[in-house]
Amino acid sequence: MTAQEFGKILNDNISKVIMGKSAEIRVITAALLAGGHVLLEDVPGTGKTMLARAAAKSLDCEFRRIQFTPDLLPSDITGINFFNMKTQEFVFRRGSVFTNVLLADEINRATPRTQSALLECMEEKQTTVDGETYRLEAPFFVIATQNPVETAGTYPLPEAQLDRFIVRLHLGYSPRRSELEMLAAIGERHPIESIGAVLTKEDIAAASHEALNVKLGEASAEYICEIGEATRRNEKVRLGLSPRGLLAMKRMAQAYAALGGSPFVTPDHIKAVAPYVIPHRLICKEYAVSRKSSTADEVVKQILDDTPVPTEQF
Repeated sequence: MTAQEFGKILNDNISKVIMGKSAEIRVITAALLAGGHVLLEDVPGTGKTMLARAAAKSLDCEFRRIQFTPDLLPSDITGINFFNMKTQEFVFRRGSVFTNVLLADEINRATPRTQSALLECMEEKQTTVDGETYRLEAPFFVIATQNPVETAGTYPLPEAQLDRFIVRLHLGYSPRRSELEMLAAIGERHPIESIGAVLTKEDIAAASHEALNVKLGEASAEYICEIGEATRRNEKVRLGLSPRGLLAMKRMAQAYAALGGSPFVTPDHIKAVAPYVIPHRLICKEYAVSRKSSTADEVVKQILDDTPVPTEQF
């Protein structure tokens, strides 16, 4: 199965539940094939959790959901060693992170100490408990949700945590036509109850292998670096794109190209993924944040408009 076929099958299945969001589904699919994680950020009721559930149900993989709350402990995520009175030995009880697809719902409601339990898991695909390191089974894909407008009882994600997400998505409201389709589709049973797994772990591995082997030419690589440097030079930005951010943009561009059936990355692929990869990694200066036109999203748009687009030769 090619990456393009993989993307179409996944999009068609998820679209039975989440309508009018094919562009967002493609970005999430690219993140999966790139080996990254997704942060869904939007107001309540826009389908963040439902989208994550639909994606998980479409994959023949183990799925777990963690509802993040202030009293959630790191051991609830990673696991804990407990003393078994019967065997008189310490036994490791695996936490919720030992899965293939993990939904971290309302991740910013947990304390920073609990949030940090995911740092090693998301970056290194492993977790360490009491000095013992445990590898996580591939694929390991985290979809986290958070509400950006509610601040009571929340703990903003630190920069190190945000940087672990390869993309951040804002779903937004659906077009009128899609909302009409949604009203017609939902009756006694919700559409998510009728969908099942359409792709296997082997399909994910094959599509990921193809995506990460998409050719990145010298001109496109220079274009990625130039965009990164532009974020660091921008007068409205205090902290620009890190080397990890550059790698994220490369991997996302490769996966995005593969989903479109292209054997190589073009500047258009880079421009398509940049608004999802870069903004949450930037820290704008205080005077810039206070001005509506100077948000990180606007800075990225300006940089993409101002940076010369190269012509790639293959």
